[in-house]
Amino acid sequence: MTGDDAYMMKTSDTTKYLIYAEIVAEGVVERPDVVGAIFGQTEGLLGGDLDLRELQKTGRIGRIDVKIESKGGKSYGEIKIPSSLDKVETAIIAAALETIERVGPCSAKIKVSRIEDVRASKRRKIVERSKEILRELFEEPEIESEKITELVRESLRIDEVVEYGEEKLPAGPAIDESDAIIVVEGRADVLNLLKHGIRNAIAVEGTNIPKTIIELSKKKTVTAFLDGDRGGELILKELLQVADVDFIARAPEGKGVEDLTLKEILKALRNKVPVEQVHLLRKEQQAVPVKEERLSPHESLKNHKEMVEGKLLARILDKNFNVIKEVPVRDLVKTLKTNNMKASVIVFDGIITQRLIDIAAKKDINYIIGAKLGSVVKLPTSIRVITFDQL
Repeated sequence: MTGDDAYMMKTSDTTKYLIYAEIVAEGVVERPDVVGAIFGQTEGLLGGDLDLRELQKTGRIGRIDVKIESKGGKSYGEIKIPSSLDKVETAIIAAALETIERVGPCSAKIKVSRIEDVRASKRRKIVERSKEILRELFEEPEIESEKITELVRESLRIDEVVEYGEEKLPAGPAIDESDAIIVVEGRADVLNLLKHGIRNAIAVEGTNIPKTIIELSKKKTVTAFLDGDRGGELILKELLQVADVDFIARAPEGKGVEDLTLKEILKALRNKVPVEQVHLLRKEQQAVPVKEERLSPHESLKNHKEMVEGKLLARILDKNFNVIKEVPVRDLVKTLKTNNMKASVIVFDGIITQRLIDIAAKKDINYIIGAKLGSVVKLPTSIRVITFDQL
């Protein structure tokens, strides 16, 4: 504890201000001499209301503390006077101290150095101590108020997982009320979709497709949403053999549905493709003889994509993925309208729009490969739409 702290503990609980003054005396003087000079030379100076002796008797002025020492024939010291008066009256008392010209037999000079607001000092100590308490004494980390709702909501979503059908498959609570359902691989996938507000998912729980899933597929629109690995490919293969699947969505390559963020989930579902396009692509892949050593459709399309990407070019291909015509993207629609080419594929560095899809449908085009998918409302089953990030 410092000397100032100890002194403040001795002052009255009602102390508002602490007057600090410095004294220099031309000679050797002691504390009683200084205190006597303060009382004696201010007596009658300020009237009865501000007489120091009366103020001290009533507790409005506290004990006068003097620390003084002599050196080289002079005395130097500090005076502290606690005050419970208001700001104006305290300033008057402080100014009166500076009128003192003698202490004992010696000439002296008193100069007020500062007036401390004791309450402000206490507030500063409270703030500092509060910081220490927050850092050291609270055992539990603070939960931000805006996170409370999300924490409760997330726990509710986990609780909403139900057991559906005779196989008691993990599912969201909206399977019966939804016209469309999402078929995923396992319970963790259902939980992740629930976490992000998707309540109509159901898990197959293995590669043997349950009877419940087969029956649901006859009555509802089914999207198979599968992992981007070999396991997802195996489940898709069996699903297509025994169930009535309408659309297929895949997680990014190497990722599972259970690990996807909301943005990744929405992107995958938005880019789902009709099952007819999957069948068509598989037939074309199977139709290529191995002995011809030609590129697969996927590799060929990927090569064309790399040739136009970042260059604002469009390639119009025949059914064997050979280039019929290459034009700037801005001329693609005009070229399709004005030419009677036997085109089968469009690969272009631009956004796939409803207008382009409608024109392609009239021209019997089977594939449209573009940089991004725009606002598409109607997609004919005869056309497969692929974005660059799917190749």
